[in-house]
Amino acid sequence: MKGVIAKCLGELVENKFGKDKWEASLKEAGLPSETTFLSTQNLDDQAVIKVVQAVCNQLNITLPQAADAFGEYFVCEFAPKIYAAYYRGKNNARELIMAMDDIHEKATMTIPDAHPPRFTYEWKDNKTLIMHYKSHRGLIDFMVGLIKGVGKYYKENLQVKKLGDDKAEIVFV
Repeated sequence: MKGVIAKCLGELVENKFGKDKWEASLKEAGLPSETTFLSTQNLDDQAVIKVVQAVCNQLNITLPQAADAFGEYFVCEFAPKIYAAYYRGKNNARELIMAMDDIHEKATMTIPDAHPPRFTYEWKDNKTLIMHYKSHRGLIDFMVGLIKGVGKYYKENLQVKKLGDDKAEIVFV
């Protein structure tokens, strides 16, 4: 996994809950409290998952709650600063969500050793999208949180429901 996920998570925890909570999370995950992550750094998937679990413990929240907070922070605050180009030309949540697989495909071509999740889409009707998640990491909750974050970014009311370990339903209200 690329370090951008851990870097964003650290920024979120420090900014919203305090540096002490982030340092305690790192220590609980078996890392030095002064650990920093670089966006392009390759990280062991399990090490990042341990950090996420430690954050949940330190903040007394569930994984879905952490994923929702991460998704909103990543989409609304973190990503616009470093991935502004991916937002350009996207006028609403539907357009950005439908571009996610293309964005991840481009990432695999331009970022060495990138293995982001991939997505396929299935429209049930003109307002209901089934988004399929393809990744060995099993982080579907983060996809759901990121989708909710896209809705908040565009100030749209999306109804997002996890349908299993590999798909979610998005209703564009």
